[in-house]
Amino acid sequence: MSKKQANSKIERFRTVSRQYSDASIFMHEAIARKAGLSGTDHKYLGLILQHQELTAGDIAKLTGLTTGAVTGLIDRLEKKQLLKRQFTKDDRRKVIIVPNVENSMKLLQPVFSELQQKTTELITSFSEKEIEIIERYFTEATIIMRETTINLNGK
Repeated sequence: MSKKQANSKIERFRTVSRQYSDASIFMHEAIARKAGLSGTDHKYLGLILQHQELTAGDIAKLTGLTTGAVTGLIDRLEKKQLLKRQFTKDDRRKVIIVPNVENSMKLLQPVFSELQQKTTELITSFSEKEIEIIERYFTEATIIMRETTINLNGK
């Protein structure tokens, strides 16, 4: 493969990747608006839902948000009954954040059901080998993005 062909392949991939990234951001913003959330609150709720319980400090570490921003996020999501604060029995100063999966699914499932159906149809159209290649790309690209985030945050 010539250098010109390699550069063309890389540029095509970067263009498609950028279009995917942009479409993802715009779609999640639209989903959030439909659900009555801000785009960032929607994405952070998704992250919180991946855990049975977290502390505010855990959320700050996962997101890179300041503790003040995390408090605001928790306040907004608690007001919408999408999570709750629980005090520990051992130390009443320590607060555990518990996602309300049922309320979150009631809010988000209607918006996601068609999307999930269409993406399932798309995924099942790929061979096992193609899925492995796509998974490898996303896994390795995620590592690169996490490393970049850590470096940008100075941690």
